[in-house]
Amino acid sequence: MNSIIQTINGYLWGFPMIAFLFCTHLYMTFKTGFIQRKVVKGIVLSTKKPQGDTGDISPFETLATTLASTLGTGNIVGVSTAVTLGGAGAVFWCWITGVFGMATQYAECLLSVRYRVKNSKGEFCGGAMYVLERGLKSRKLGIAYATLAAVCGLLTGASIQANSIGGIIRESLGDVKDNIRIAGADISLTGLVTGVILAALTALVIFGGVKKISQVCSLFVPFMAVAYMGGCLVIMCINRSVLIDSLRLIMVSAFSFRSVAAGALGGTMLVACRYGVARGLFSNEAGVGTSSVVSANAVTPNPVRQGLVSMTATFWDTVVMCLVTGVVIVSTMLTDRGLQTESAEGGFLCYRAFQQIPFAGGGILIFSMVTFAFSTILGWCFTGEKCCEYVFGERGVPVYRFLWVMAVLVSPVVAFDMVWNLADLCNALLAIPNVYSLVMLSSQVKDLTLRFADDTEGVFEEAA
Repeated sequence: MNSIIQTINGYLWGFPMIAFLFCTHLYMTFKTGFIQRKVVKGIVLSTKKPQGDTGDISPFETLATTLASTLGTGNIVGVSTAVTLGGAGAVFWCWITGVFGMATQYAECLLSVRYRVKNSKGEFCGGAMYVLERGLKSRKLGIAYATLAAVCGLLTGASIQANSIGGIIRESLGDVKDNIRIAGADISLTGLVTGVILAALTALVIFGGVKKISQVCSLFVPFMAVAYMGGCLVIMCINRSVLIDSLRLIMVSAFSFRSVAAGALGGTMLVACRYGVARGLFSNEAGVGTSSVVSANAVTPNPVRQGLVSMTATFWDTVVMCLVTGVVIVSTMLTDRGLQTESAEGGFLCYRAFQQIPFAGGGILIFSMVTFAFSTILGWCFTGEKCCEYVFGERGVPVYRFLWVMAVLVSPVVAFDMVWNLADLCNALLAIPNVYSLVMLSSQVKDLTLRFADDTEGVFEEAA
């Protein structure tokens, strides 16, 4: 089964899918009149709560919850792996994907607010499934999307992240023999304790609903992002003598048709583009549509205002954080030439980069990776439970939350041979109907943008 899924993913996540999503980014950029130019306005709006009660959580809480879902260990290890496989030029293509992906994120979240509804509790519900049902009049596509997203949440948001945290903690403790036998199986005691603590913390937050999740994320996300970015800035100061060379190498190798350097920094344009674009697409989830679920709960007088706020998540996630990570990795490889000839994984490159910070480097990296993964557990849970609610109604939410906690509990102690491949398969299948809805409704996106882009406090009076 795993071999079959890998084969399918090889086709789905090959050049056609990468081109499909990147062309969608370009198309939405054109339809919105390069909405990315208003990113500063979106950042300002994210800090201001509009008047009225047309939503459940503030724009900043919405942004923090969205970032909690998208900021993960992939922002650290994933970028490093892209550099290892695609050369320094992969950093540029990752960055450019984020720049254009902001338009797709904007369109997704605009339509999510446009077609949101209220449930029996008076809470807003939205996302790609509601856009498919109410915008394209296809309930079947909405159910298919929501079902896949709910399953993908359990895999990507709960299981994989909890497993990653367990692995990070075990590696930080070194070669510790702590296996115990439970029901005839060898279980890591460290992993078991990690699972119990994670499950307890997760349950405390997610059973409080959207407001509890958003409040925790609004406090948690800025703190963890500042800690990681602070570490990166220290490394860049240490490597300041090669920063200009690093930026030059990133640009030159991004457009080179031949290897420009030896070893891992080498890469050609085609290879760099492949891995850089793929990393950018995976990082911000623009085109998959899952981040639009949270946006539907935002307090906003019109869809455009929240679209501007939401697209800043892609800006922070990929345009800023992935770029900084890439520069840190490339500059470290220039100062330590031995890294260029080592068959190193991305995680090792991150470790070597943060080792440059005296005493605290390793601790900062471990803290960042654990908190990034845990924030994804919290942020993705809300997306998954709203998708479950769409299919099964509100009675399905408590069951989904219980399954979520159980997945977090057991994941740190189990092997993950097939889960990663299943998650990739779900993400690919989610992108297809979501992009279809974006293209079909792009005229609405354009019309609403023209109507409210210069009056973001104007009230959207049409029936939602």
